[in-house]
Amino acid sequence: MDNPITESLRRLYTAFTKHTPDQIDEMPASGSNRRYFRLKGDPTLIGVSGESVEENRAFLYMADHFRQKGLPVPQVHTCSDDQLFYLQEDLGDTLLFGAIEKARLTGVFGEEEKVLLRKTIRLLPAFQFAGAEGMDFSYCYPRPEFDTRSIFWDLNYFKYCFLKATGLDFQEDRLEDDFRKMADILLRSSSATFMYRDFQSRNVMIRDGEPWFIDFQGGRKGPVYYDVASFLWQAKANYPESLRQELLAEYIDALRKYQPVDEAYFHAQLRHFVLFRTLQVLGAYGFRGYFEKKPHFMQSVPFAIANLRRLLEEPYPEYPYLSQVLRQLTELKQFTDDLQKRRLTVRVTSFAYKKGIPDDPTGNGGGFVFDCRAVNNPGKYERYKPFTGLDEPVIRFLEDDGEITTFLTHVYALVDASVRRYMERGFTSLSVAFGCTGGQHRSVYAAQHLAEHLHATFGVQVNLLHREQNIEQNFKAKN
Repeated sequence: MDNPITESLRRLYTAFTKHTPDQIDEMPASGSNRRYFRLKGDPTLIGVSGESVEENRAFLYMADHFRQKGLPVPQVHTCSDDQLFYLQEDLGDTLLFGAIEKARLTGVFGEEEKVLLRKTIRLLPAFQFAGAEGMDFSYCYPRPEFDTRSIFWDLNYFKYCFLKATGLDFQEDRLEDDFRKMADILLRSSSATFMYRDFQSRNVMIRDGEPWFIDFQGGRKGPVYYDVASFLWQAKANYPESLRQELLAEYIDALRKYQPVDEAYFHAQLRHFVLFRTLQVLGAYGFRGYFEKKPHFMQSVPFAIANLRRLLEEPYPEYPYLSQVLRQLTELKQFTDDLQKRRLTVRVTSFAYKKGIPDDPTGNGGGFVFDCRAVNNPGKYERYKPFTGLDEPVIRFLEDDGEITTFLTHVYALVDASVRRYMERGFTSLSVAFGCTGGQHRSVYAAQHLAEHLHATFGVQVNLLHREQNIEQNFKAKN
């Protein structure tokens, strides 16, 4: 027997098509209070039940407006007299978030995923500029534009639904002072463009290899930076920094069709919106996760905290107290425990080939093994035999000769690239080994210098073992 919602959708479908649907299936819940159903038949349509008439009116108006502009959004076929139910085009089941799932999980984005992301980000300026032309922003709900009130709603959402829920102690008045500074900075970018507001890969569908856009009913007049921040810093999308910068360049290139771009100013202003959006989504995760107990949102928290941690590596002097509180937040045990699990450790070993290549105790296998035997060997000379690659006479010999320096230049290029990608992908272990004839001079020098280089450059944990010398040294990860 139908419940009241499915019965209402059945009647709406029947009135539109002149026949009843073959089957009605509820679709997976989203983060909102709207419910979606697939009404199977000829045609198959998506039925939507929304509790807020104002929110439904915003979607219905925007969907019609965007279609008139030639933008790829679902067509709404009919809606109930009370505007609580409507039927729209069925775009299939493939979200962009799902289409890039393997890449998100591994951190390796191939050309197929990159093509979809490029197409999506390059369409964003069309919504922001062409979509804003002739739009009646009074339909927008709950606010017609991005203003001080809406900014404080989001900041307080973060404060009350996430920050307080963690138990972290803070001075509310000092935090409010920095919130006001942030609002002033965000509003200096006001423009007459459309701000999608929840522009992220869960709100983009892929049909026949092309992106289609959904869930824009929260949009309003506002600056372009917000949507860029929403998409590229979506917590669980797990975009590597290199890909994020590539997609940002694609967006800026597409944006130039509509307005000139001062890239230095754009990047400087975008940082503030990235921080603001990160706080807003943490508020949403807190409410949906801590209070409504929805597991998807709880699973996303560590990714958002990781984003926040990376953002704070470059200071925000405009918000001194907020920055202090956010650093304390990222250092809470419930978040640092997760960080420790995903932190990279590089194991660097020197060894003698005649005693065999070292095993990888982590069981991961792989990594690098570099053969130092082509480098001029100080061990040929009697005076260097008592020393190792850690001693000044051997160091001077190798560096004056120069072959070891050239050799390590190439080693650094290879290993640095892997360390960067491993860190981006959340890998926890990399092995690098250097072998020479006796495991005493060249391999010891090379292993020592690489360990020091990696720790200084990336701040990662490096465990160094000179196997034949029975010497161990640990370089602790920098916070």
